[in-house]
Amino acid sequence: MEKKTARLTILIDPDKKKALETLCQQQDLTPSQVIRQLIRDYLQKHNVEYATQPELTYSKTRTP
Repeated sequence: MEKKTARLTILIDPDKKKALETLCQQQDLTPSQVIRQLIRDYLQKHNVEYATQPELTYSKTRTP
């Protein structure tokens, strides 16, 4: 988990904002949690590394 935070201000259509807030409430999440996950996924998809990136753990599979 990140230790420090920075503010990111975005402009979004009010109807989309309300729909996001409603869905997040139904899923017991905050919009900030969802957006942070989207950013992490986007960075990972594009193989971008950053200082607070969690280490990947690989499971070892046994072969007979």
